[in-house]
Amino acid sequence: MILGSTGSIGTQAIEVVTAEPDRFRVVGLAAGGGRPDVLAHQAAALGVEAVAVADERAVGDVSARLRECGSSAKVLAGSEGVAELAAWQCDVVLNGITGALGLESTLAALRAGRLLALANKESLIIGGPLVREAAEPGQIVPVDSEHFALAQCFPRAAPGALSSLAQGQVAAPLDEVRRLVITASGGPFRARTREELAGVTPAEAMNHPTWDMGPVITVNSATLVNKGLEVIEAHLLFDIPFDGIEVVVHPQSVIHSMVEYVDGSTLAQASPPSMRIPIAYGIGWPERVGAAAPPIDWTSAHTWTFAPLDDDAFPAVSLACEVGSAGGTAPAVYNAANEEAVAAFLGETLAFPAIVDTVAQVVSEHRVGVAASDLSLAELYAADEWARRRARELITRAV
Repeated sequence: MILGSTGSIGTQAIEVVTAEPDRFRVVGLAAGGGRPDVLAHQAAALGVEAVAVADERAVGDVSARLRECGSSAKVLAGSEGVAELAAWQCDVVLNGITGALGLESTLAALRAGRLLALANKESLIIGGPLVREAAEPGQIVPVDSEHFALAQCFPRAAPGALSSLAQGQVAAPLDEVRRLVITASGGPFRARTREELAGVTPAEAMNHPTWDMGPVITVNSATLVNKGLEVIEAHLLFDIPFDGIEVVVHPQSVIHSMVEYVDGSTLAQASPPSMRIPIAYGIGWPERVGAAAPPIDWTSAHTWTFAPLDDDAFPAVSLACEVGSAGGTAPAVYNAANEEAVAAFLGETLAFPAIVDTVAQVVSEHRVGVAASDLSLAELYAADEWARRRARELITRAV
C-alpha cells in the first residue's frame, strides 16, 4: 500500500516496486488528488484494487481519468477513505503523505496490525502519544533517511535493551548509548547569519543543494524546522531523551546519522543522498532490496565535513527540543504554525526569518492542558486548528 503515491516519496517507491515485479505487488494507492492524471496512470500500470483521494472535490476527475486508463479500481473519498485504505489487507503500508493528514492513516495502519513504513513524520510529531499507544514494538520501519540510519546503528540485543517503536534496529542497552547524532545538510543557507537571511526568496529556499523534495519539506530544510521535527521523531521512535540527541551540519549528506557509545566509539550509516535506499529498506523489511540505488564510489577521493549548528541563525531545532519536552499538544502546535508560515512565505507574504519567529510566538502562547496519556484525536486537531488560526493572525499583522 502506498499513501502519497504522486509525491516524491510515492513516485520513488513505485520505481523501487516496478524494478522488482516478482517481489512486490501494490494493492492500493492514495493521494491528495491534485495530479489526477498521474494517479490514474499509476493505478492502471500497477493494477491496484483501490484508490483513495483525500480531496473529495477531486474524486470525479480522478474517477474519469481511471476509466480512461482502463482501471476498475474502487475509489475512496476524503481523509476517511485514505484511512480506510491504510487498514486494507496488505503486508506493508508506506505512508508518504505530506502533513497532518497522515496521522489518521498511520493510526489506521497500526491498529490493523500492518507493518508501517513511515515517511510521514508529521503524524508521529502531532500524534506521538497516540502512535506510541497504537504501535507494537518494532511495528514501524522509519523511512526518513536519518532514522533509517539510526535504526541500523544499534548493533546488538541484550537484557534491558533500548525500548523502541522502530523496526530495523537490534537495540543496545540504554546505558551504553551516549547520544544520537543526527546530521543536517544545512540547506542552501547554512553559512549565512540571521541578518543575511532577511531577504532570501522562495526560489532561493527551494534550491536545496543535495535533495530533491516537495516545496514544504524543502523550505523546512532551509529553516531547519525539518531537522527539529526529526529530533522529536528520534526521541519518540528510539526513546532517547532530548539531551541525548545532537544535530551536526554535514553538507555532503553521505553520513545520514550516527549513534555514539559510552566507550568513545561511534557507528555511522553512509550511503549516497538517495531516498530510494530508505524507501526500499522500509517496504522490503526484513530483507534488503538489491540495487535500490548505486553505492558510494570508494575508488574516488571524498571529503566529508562536519560543523556545529548555528542556533542563532537557525533556532528551529532548539525550539523543537523545548516543544518535544513539553509534549502533549505542543508538537502539534509547532507543526501547524510552521505549515501556515511556510505557505505564507511561499506566497511571498512573509519573510524567511519570520517563519520560525511566527512558530515561536504561537508556541509561546500555547498552554499544554492535557496530559499525554489523556490525549485524543479531537484535542490534537483542536490544537492544530488553534495554531493555524493564530499563525494566520500573526502573519496578517506582519504584512
